[in-house]
Amino acid sequence: MHAIDRLLTLLSEKGGAQYGEEAVTQLEHALQCAALAEAAGAPAATVAAALLHDIGHLLHRYGDSPALRGIDDRHEAIGGKALSRDFGAAVAEPARLHVDAKRYLCAADPDYFARLSPASVRSLALQGGPMPAEEAARFLALPHAEAAIRVRQWDDAAKVRGKRTPPLEHYRTILEAALLAGFCSADLRMMRASSSIDRP
Repeated sequence: MHAIDRLLTLLSEKGGAQYGEEAVTQLEHALQCAALAEAAGAPAATVAAALLHDIGHLLHRYGDSPALRGIDDRHEAIGGKALSRDFGAAVAEPARLHVDAKRYLCAADPDYFARLSPASVRSLALQGGPMPAEEAARFLALPHAEAAIRVRQWDDAAKVRGKRTPPLEHYRTILEAALLAGFCSADLRMMRASSSIDRP
């Protein structure tokens, strides 16, 4: 099965599960997040990351609501690894870093923590809490930190019961564009590496 078909099928078949303790399903949350990214004029890779940032919740084996049982499901690492197999870093890294972005924002913005949902506050404790200053500086220096912060902010706003969004299939062409961009970036890196090796 094609990578995009596989991801859309996963969201379609498993996305009806409740999104932790929030008032939306996993699929509703993904669609709301992607819709916010698209409305903000984000590039295809960032919209794709917004849609797929929580895909790890549908891949882990901890069962429903692991945070309520004191388990950090590491969904960001699971999702980032899965996405890196098919997409470039511009999609995989914001997904992998969106939890770190929450920890960063809690440290950098005094008002941010107060806007978190109770479920996000609970998971924050399992995820390491607000970042210390040194770790925050290292996070900000990462190539995709800014995109991860944007995804995180859309993530926090994408929990509205009954909000209308484009359907899942609407995002197929955006995922295709992101996939193609990832392949082109990988080809460019290989060409540059080959060119540097060939130099006398």
